Amino acid sequence: MNILSPSILAADFSRLGEQIKEVEHAGAKYLHIDVMDGVFVPDISFGMPVISSIRKCSDIVFDVHLMIDRPERYIKEFADCGANLINFHLEATEDVVGAIQRIRFLGRKVGITISPQTPAKAVEPYLKLVDMVLVMTVKPGFGGQKLIPECLDKVREVRAMVLEKGLRTDIEVDGGIRVDNVNQALEAGANVIVAGSAVFKNRISDNVRAFLEKMQ
Repeated sequence: MNILSPSILAADFSRLGEQIKEVEHAGAKYLHIDVMDGVFVPDISFGMPVISSIRKCSDIVFDVHLMIDRPERYIKEFADCGANLINFHLEATEDVVGAIQRIRFLGRKVGITISPQTPAKAVEPYLKLVDMVLVMTVKPGFGGQKLIPECLDKVREVRAMVLEKGLRTDIEVDGGIRVDNVNQALEAGANVIVAGSAVFKNRISDNVRAFLEKMQ
């Protein structure tokens, strides 16, 4: 099943609750929440208080993407504030299996992320342990970048590994995805699509519906 996960990093924070309801009512199933700490990536976004606040206004699946150093330190806090799926960067921790196990112990779905410089092969040891692999198609930590086409080759590699192992792992892509190139990501093997400004700029409901039509 193909799933759209609009990224609130591109939303209008003065109308955040209203815009979350709008993407949900338009048919989006996930909400992508980028948490940035100013250490693992240069930017700082938001943390647990914001997630707790918006959890009250929607039942949509919270797809929480931790772009933070040593994410295992905060897994319980993100689970407690409403994350349904916790996605952390392979490059951000020395205890990948421990982080996976902690998320699983807390009853949340597990995602593992790789940045553009990390080879697809790096996720292979963990494929049977996770629900999702997120392949970044831009440099993490900056909105509004153009998709790096070479990253779609990594999507193909991850999808091939998933199929070879007989798994049903979701593959998510994040960065530079628009209505006019989403088919490239789907054809490469992704089934969860993150889109920020392409959803939250101008008419949100129309943008969501345009994505969903392309993703059928």
